[in-house]
Amino acid sequence: MTTPSVRAQFRALPPAARLLVVNQFGINVGFYMVVPFLATYLVDDLGYAAALVGVVLGVRTLSQQGLFLVGGTAADRLGARPVIVLGCALRVLAFGLFAVVTSPAGIVAAAVLTGFAGALFNPAVRAYLSREAGEGRAGAFAVFNTAADAGAFVGPLLGAALLAVDFRLVAAVACVTFLLLTVAQVLVLPAHPVETHADGVLGSWGAVVRNRRFVAFTLCGSAYFALYNQVYLVFPLEAQRVTGTPAAVGVLFAVSTVAGIALYVRVAAWGGRRWPPGTCVAVGLALMGVGFAPVAVSAPLLPTATGIAPAAAVPVLAGAVVFTFGIALANPFTMQLLPVVGSERLIGTYYGFYHLVSALLAAAVSAAAGALLDLTGPGWRAVAPLALLAVGLAGAAGMALLQRRGHLS
Repeated sequence: MTTPSVRAQFRALPPAARLLVVNQFGINVGFYMVVPFLATYLVDDLGYAAALVGVVLGVRTLSQQGLFLVGGTAADRLGARPVIVLGCALRVLAFGLFAVVTSPAGIVAAAVLTGFAGALFNPAVRAYLSREAGEGRAGAFAVFNTAADAGAFVGPLLGAALLAVDFRLVAAVACVTFLLLTVAQVLVLPAHPVETHADGVLGSWGAVVRNRRFVAFTLCGSAYFALYNQVYLVFPLEAQRVTGTPAAVGVLFAVSTVAGIALYVRVAAWGGRRWPPGTCVAVGLALMGVGFAPVAVSAPLLPTATGIAPAAAVPVLAGAVVFTFGIALANPFTMQLLPVVGSERLIGTYYGFYHLVSALLAAAVSAAAGALLDLTGPGWRAVAPLALLAVGLAGAAGMALLQRRGHLS
């Protein structure tokens, strides 16, 4: 069977879905020109400890995924379009703060705003796209994530170039990018009719909590975000440590996003032909965990660079490629399964609950990983990536069990 190209899949999408795909490219350009460099900026330029950086990143994740329930509920009851617009507008303010503040309180405030903005527009965008795509969700989200990866490719390269001047310039350019996106959404994005809900917000939340198979699915799938958050902590800090240059962070994200752009649609189509959706998610989570194995092996052996040592980045880059392959399997099929084990009528609310639980685990794992990275001695460098490997394998085992017992159909 011929695997469809990204272009063919994109053309097959409804017009509003195509607009969201293009919009996501711009969102990720702005986001990824800043966040991949945030950890090294806080450690090297502002002198923050790695544990504090882990807390900052965890707070950003918690304020994003942790408030997805609010954003998802708002999308269900107010309509997705105004929630998307408001979220992008808040990102304008957040990145503006990163450009002008240096105190821990200011950085945390900017991180919280960055996360809350994502909590608004991310579930709204996904609920909008899910409704537009219908039965073709897995393919639509594969194209969506390809565009996201393309933005994630351009963003770090642009950020690395601007970082040669100053991190604050990077944040300012991201601020302007989100301002332009906000204006474009106001002018172009069509509005959806808003469905009337008679059960109230608390009634909707109660229905989600009482859905046992969805809760079990969420607990297993939350490993995805716990691991994904380490893209901004473990991978970039290790890349810069062993190479001695912040340019390695840009190369790291470029390699992983090029792999994603090249493989996302093809890997999703390949996995969908061979396995049921739950198995695809399980294999993807396992591969995301395995992506930390090269770092666990190499970190105790490679010294902290005193000069420029680009070859030392090979284990980190290899792990990032495996990690990206796992994302290509886990993410689109998770998005396909969420309304299946949840509800079409409350799709935004179910997305929100899923990301709330994911955020709690991701924040805890980020804080723990940051603390483990602060441990001194070469032997301790393997502890954080080994712990992350275990998280991936545990999530994969749980998802495989749900699939085998028939809870994902």
